[in-house]
Amino acid sequence: MDNKNFRKHAHELVDWMADYLENVESYPVKSQVAPKEILNQLPDSAPQQSEDFKTIFEDFQDIIMPGITHWQHPSFFAYFPANTSPPSILGEMLTATLASQCMVWQTSPAAAELEEQVMSWLKQMLSLPQNWSGVIQDTASTATLAALLSAREKISDYTINKHGFTKQKFRIYCSSETHSSIDKAVKIAGIGSDNLVKIDVDSSFALIPEQLAKAITDDIASGYTPLCVIATLGTTSTTAIDPLDAIGEICQNHNLWLHVDAAFAGSALVLDEMKWMIDGIEKADSFVFNPHKWMMTNFDCSAYFVKDEEALVKTFEIMPEYLKTNEDDTVKNYRDWGIPLGRRFRALKLWFVIRSYGIEGIQSKIRHHIKLATDLEAQIQADPQFELLAPRSLNLLCFRFLPKRNMSTDELNKLNQEILESLNASGKLFITHTKLHGNYVLRMQIGQTEVNKSHVDSAWHLIQKTAASLHS
Repeated sequence: MDNKNFRKHAHELVDWMADYLENVESYPVKSQVAPKEILNQLPDSAPQQSEDFKTIFEDFQDIIMPGITHWQHPSFFAYFPANTSPPSILGEMLTATLASQCMVWQTSPAAAELEEQVMSWLKQMLSLPQNWSGVIQDTASTATLAALLSAREKISDYTINKHGFTKQKFRIYCSSETHSSIDKAVKIAGIGSDNLVKIDVDSSFALIPEQLAKAITDDIASGYTPLCVIATLGTTSTTAIDPLDAIGEICQNHNLWLHVDAAFAGSALVLDEMKWMIDGIEKADSFVFNPHKWMMTNFDCSAYFVKDEEALVKTFEIMPEYLKTNEDDTVKNYRDWGIPLGRRFRALKLWFVIRSYGIEGIQSKIRHHIKLATDLEAQIQADPQFELLAPRSLNLLCFRFLPKRNMSTDELNKLNQEILESLNASGKLFITHTKLHGNYVLRMQIGQTEVNKSHVDSAWHLIQKTAASLHS
């Protein structure tokens, strides 16, 4: 494709993109295709000769689009959001055009220095300790793995990177509600899933500090070396908020690394009224949140902050001759701040978003979503045939249909699963489920960029109607 045709097709695609954003509500929220339906329409081998762009794009519309679940649909209430926004898309377009590989300062000085400044902005916006350092990772899973590796190396005086494990018997602690990425990270870090200790939670599904303290002292008595605690601000099932200050005190008493996973909820820290979530943050060693969830920035973009920059860099630094530059002693080479060597220019889209909306615009969006959830919470509480099964802390609601109080758990679980499957098959909304104390729970988050009251009201009416229909 020459530049003339590139320009022509790029304009066509921008028009299509703008139309898509304007008309996204015309699509079923959740893809309605069956397994293998897309695969069976694709050729078994790549084309020998080039194909024209018109044909490729027609296949995109005819084959690919039916298999897309529309995360930017305002009736997307599933999982946590993966929001975008027009400024973010434009920034991502420039990132793709520049195609910079931002592994060291020299490979694109602007990328390194913009990332440094944007991370400083976020640190101020969220009221994180100002002596911390930040870096953009791809996901919170990667950032959490980086935290565990840093903790492992710091406590072993960086000998495991050099010699491997010898006789260390490390223990990692988190709540029973912590994200599954922790389970994966302890395996990748060589610590072993048997050494991940899951602590009981209270009635609000937050970690119980007294249980954590007991588990640590018991492990020390049994010859283990406690290494790290993961506190979660906004657990995946219920957005429970772990008591950070109390957990931090326990970690300080035992000299443990405290990592704070605020992947979703961290964006809410731009609101003064939500800063209570990080009471005690000065006792933590690392913190991660995802602007690509609730801050209108395209996936992927995960903001990771550390108290001890040296510990992070010493864990990951490499210095082959071909990567040495004259500026190494005076700049930040972010290749040494995480797992991958290669890095995308992620800071650009985040810069576009923060500047386009401003702090007040971001605050307004998040407050709006929380208000919508608060209003729906009141409607659920007012309906005698529904019940909430977890406290609402932000914009996530966990509830179920309970038409008769004498129904068994199995009957209720089956009925609520049927409700969810029917709702999602309608294409009019998309919600997910979780299980709490063995109960099947409808899980609805209200955080898509353009969601408004009419979308929430329509969803609630459809939930009520579907539940009544299936029960009758």
